[in-house]
Amino acid sequence: MKPLEQTPFSVLDLSPILAGGTPGQALAHTLTLAQHADQLGFTRYWLAEHHGMRGIASAATAVVIGHVAGGTRHIRVGSGGIMLPNHAPLVIAEQFGTLESLYPGRIDLGLGRAPGTDQATMRALRRDSGADGDQFPQMLQELRAYFRPDLYSGSNGIHAIPGEGLDVPIWLLGSSGFSAQLAGYLGLPFAFAGQFAPRSMQAALDLYRHTFRPGVLDQPYAMVGLNVIAADTDERAQFLATSQQRKFVDLIRGNPGPLDPPVENMDDYWQPHERASVHAQLGGSIVGSPVTVKAQLRDFLERTGADEIMVNAAIFDQAERLRSYEIVAQIAGLKPTV
Repeated sequence: MKPLEQTPFSVLDLSPILAGGTPGQALAHTLTLAQHADQLGFTRYWLAEHHGMRGIASAATAVVIGHVAGGTRHIRVGSGGIMLPNHAPLVIAEQFGTLESLYPGRIDLGLGRAPGTDQATMRALRRDSGADGDQFPQMLQELRAYFRPDLYSGSNGIHAIPGEGLDVPIWLLGSSGFSAQLAGYLGLPFAFAGQFAPRSMQAALDLYRHTFRPGVLDQPYAMVGLNVIAADTDERAQFLATSQQRKFVDLIRGNPGPLDPPVENMDDYWQPHERASVHAQLGGSIVGSPVTVKAQLRDFLERTGADEIMVNAAIFDQAERLRSYEIVAQIAGLKPTV
């Protein structure tokens, strides 16, 4: 297990649209946060693909990645993730080949197999009803072949330009055992969505490490997503965390919307069964003052053996959000960039 001060920390950004705000404002906040993370010394900045969500502005994920990469200098920028069954592998190879050509050595391609949306939007996206999660391994093989036809079969003589011959690191993302096992079998890095599936986390990490065979990597490398909301006091952090809790309650109610302001008392907002569901999904979150967050991060690393932590902070106020990542950077001993 790496000590806390030697563990890489990264950022997951869903580009949240705030209540009363616009997608344009959300994307402006994304760039500001990315520049802040770049200066603080975070390793990578990932954006997620979601569609038809009134609270998320990163649907055109590759476009946003290019915007962020163009506005930063050092931090790696990538997808957490691109939902591969939503797209033709050739298109993804061309998009990320273009990004790698523009920002060499700074682009990551994290892949998931869920649609990232509802059934109706999924059908609108896919056009080809045969493209589903069951075909993920075959689609992954095809995508890898476009980047490196000298190493993998499946491109059928089709060339991804830009893309062919470029080294774009591919990660597999997941919240269960499927991608964990596939990443282990292929010797790829694995990122687990611990920010919303804490109960499945340890089993997936164990499965990944157990099934790992040397491939792209010689040793397994597991990054874990984690909700971390830090403030100067425990009370302030708990208050800020209610925005994230409200968002999950809205999901449970089938009414996902923008990120709402925090509230003083969640008991005025949720029902007992909703509270239990939110705690089940967000139970792994770390919320508190610098002292509290540092102790819980050490415990988290000891329990999971994570090689890297990717922090998600759904905080309504942008200044408070920037401050939260600043506290995490100080706790982790990150070295600011010049």
